[in-house]
Amino acid sequence: MNGSRTDGNEQAALWNGSSGQSWVEAQELLDQMYMPFEELLVEVAAAKPRKRVLDVGCGTGSTTLALARRLGPECECQGVDISEPMLELARSRATRAGARVDFTCADAQEHAFELASFDVIVSRFGVMFFTDSVRAFANLRGAARKNAELCVIAWRNVSENPFMTAAERAVASILPGLAARDLDGPGQFHFADSNRVRHILEASGWYEIDIRPIDVECSFPEGELARYVERLGPIGRALREADEETKARVLAAVRPAFAPYVHGDTVRFNAACWKIGASA
Repeated sequence: MNGSRTDGNEQAALWNGSSGQSWVEAQELLDQMYMPFEELLVEVAAAKPRKRVLDVGCGTGSTTLALARRLGPECECQGVDISEPMLELARSRATRAGARVDFTCADAQEHAFELASFDVIVSRFGVMFFTDSVRAFANLRGAARKNAELCVIAWRNVSENPFMTAAERAVASILPGLAARDLDGPGQFHFADSNRVRHILEASGWYEIDIRPIDVECSFPEGELARYVERLGPIGRALREADEETKARVLAAVRPAFAPYVHGDTVRFNAACWKIGASA
């Protein structure tokens, strides 16, 4: 899900370790949950004829493969991510699908892409993890052809996305050592401020910047709620080292917190995001 690293290679360690493995294990759940965003990006890419498409922070490859299916064999689709475990699954999925897709394990902030080679660059929640966002988007700008389009999805702020932090609030007393989210550093809500995002894109050489709020209903089966809590986010990372008693206490505590989002056999929540567009 990410395309960068922090000082000390922290992001690389995270996404090649516990977080990357968690996303591999929860691949089907996450693909279903974020399907509306995948469809949005595919529609943007398919609006014009394309020769080469880049998916930044492609993770396990769902969006990249969807692009390949829609755009056909005449279009070359490339995904880049820093997580080798996630890309291993992505390559396996591409082989099974017989898709013309290339997956590259690299830091999109620094990778030497072929200059002026892509006519559309997309990302589903993959651009909020850069340590130097201006440098990263300047690097992507260099890989874009003249008049190429950029379309990325990023989260708005924490207060507009209560589902995303419901578990953390519920277990604060059970896991007192749980690290607080760093909203200023690389992470899920790093692009919450649209003015900050606009400055990043302007400083990195992009034009015709369009940042608009979108509210999208996401859903997944209620039976997957426990796996969602156990595998993903700060709670998932903490529970990897926890004993069974602690896991049971955590799951018991978070269940009431998610009650507003459970509708029969389905979990539904609003994802408050930015749709960020620009032109090269």
